[in-house]
Amino acid sequence: MKLALIHVGSVMFLMAATRTPAAELDAATAGWLAAQTNVQTWSAEFVQTRKLKSLTKPLTATGHVWFAAPNRFRWELGQPPQTIAVRAPEEMLILYPKLKRVERFPLAKQETGAWRDALALLEAGFPRSRSELSARYDIISQTTSNEVSRLVLQPKSAGARRMMRQIEIDFDPRDYSLRGTELEFADGSTLRNDFQNTNLNPKLDESMFTPPIPPDYKVVEPLGP
Repeated sequence: MKLALIHVGSVMFLMAATRTPAAELDAATAGWLAAQTNVQTWSAEFVQTRKLKSLTKPLTATGHVWFAAPNRFRWELGQPPQTIAVRAPEEMLILYPKLKRVERFPLAKQETGAWRDALALLEAGFPRSRSELSARYDIISQTTSNEVSRLVLQPKSAGARRMMRQIEIDFDPRDYSLRGTELEFADGSTLRNDFQNTNLNPKLDESMFTPPIPPDYKVVEPLGP
């Protein structure tokens, strides 16, 4: 699924630690969750690192991400952007400017399935409450070292786990700012985003999340009939 390969866009390395019940949060994780209620918008530059078993060296790229609560986001990968992923109110769009192509994923409320579970993982950096976190994930581990707290989660949904084994969220325990996310996929590959130059609650134009589709772009729906 291309959505999972782009971002988030969106967080892991496999750990054999014993699961921690959702109620048993350490002080850093509890503080980080409490701080999420203050996040209305957020933006950052990022370095993305993709590790594949078939490649001896990881692939790296840079980009920019914007987030608006509760679940809208825009990822631009490459400079100038080679891939743009946007969650609009009713659909997910992935644009490829060089190819003049856009992939459309409808977000009808009644739709379910592994791809929607995977989409939810892209919002893992900003859960709004402890109950929201525990509803979607099992906590694998919580650690703090070298001024970075690391929270490792496993999706509760079997469909999501078929795509992504687990998610890692790294944050600063002093101000609870997001440092990085990492996804570990079912094939053992990983996708990591390290954030820098973050901006909390910037003013964002709504048009960022409803990009116009140029008339010369080919529109496809990969999940269509």
